[in-house]
Amino acid sequence: MKRDDLSDLAAFATVAEEGNFTRAAAHLGMSQSALSHAIKALEQRIGLPLLTRTTRSVSTTEAGERLLRTLRPALDGITAELASLSDLSETPRGAVRITTDQIAARWLIQPVLARFVEQYPNITVEVNNDDGLTNIVADRFDAGVRLGELIEQDMISVRIGPDVKVAIVASPAYLANRSLPLSPQDLKNHLCMNYRLATAGGLYAWEFTRNGRMIEVRVDGPLIFNDWTLSYAAVLGGAGIGYCFEHQVEQDIADGRLVRLLQDWSPTFHGYHLYFPDRRRTPALSALIDALRYENLPAR
Repeated sequence: MKRDDLSDLAAFATVAEEGNFTRAAAHLGMSQSALSHAIKALEQRIGLPLLTRTTRSVSTTEAGERLLRTLRPALDGITAELASLSDLSETPRGAVRITTDQIAARWLIQPVLARFVEQYPNITVEVNNDDGLTNIVADRFDAGVRLGELIEQDMISVRIGPDVKVAIVASPAYLANRSLPLSPQDLKNHLCMNYRLATAGGLYAWEFTRNGRMIEVRVDGPLIFNDWTLSYAAVLGGAGIGYCFEHQVEQDIADGRLVRLLQDWSPTFHGYHLYFPDRRRTPALSALIDALRYENLPAR
């Protein structure tokens, strides 16, 4: 392999994954003209076009896609190995990118960050808030945070929070002139907050369990959200019934701002876990895992 081959291959992989020369050049810290020259030189050495360029986007050719499938694991392995060399230093350093949903971001991750960056000033943490089921390998994240039920079997996972119980709630104002739902099916006679799933695009079917029996109910109502804070505000404002996690609304229930419904039917989910593929565990990620690990956290 010639001296320039590895850098040109890395440049090609970045352009292919970004689908855009401008973003790829910014990511690599080089000019667009230099990046274009590197890609053309690589294509000339290989003797095949690797990218198809249009005015709006860049996509891989058949040869480019084949090369990328072989190239990406090798580059990831090199990146991970270089990062692991920081084990030789007393202070972990580098960047950690994680994807999480908005509930875990606010409840479990945000409270830890101030103390973490003070302890590890040489680590940069990027938190990407996305309720969809992000492919952390394809999207180049170091780790993800999701409920235990949602994590793929081939991932390594570390618990960072307790089990979470669902709370079905409504405001006293909403319930004032309405009969209380006594079973999940009774929700069809009520206005409920629907939630749009980021990945599938459909509406979330509310899940219930009782005596080992699990059912799903498609609720109805005039409001649909993809942000829990907006749904929560609508429930507090008397717009209808909401499907929440217990820890999010326990103070509102205690203070009488919300009334809990269908408690006997409310399921409990395995707590949030941080998950990652083994080859992505850099010293910086290990430090963040230790900071978030459930058994290491103070009571909250």
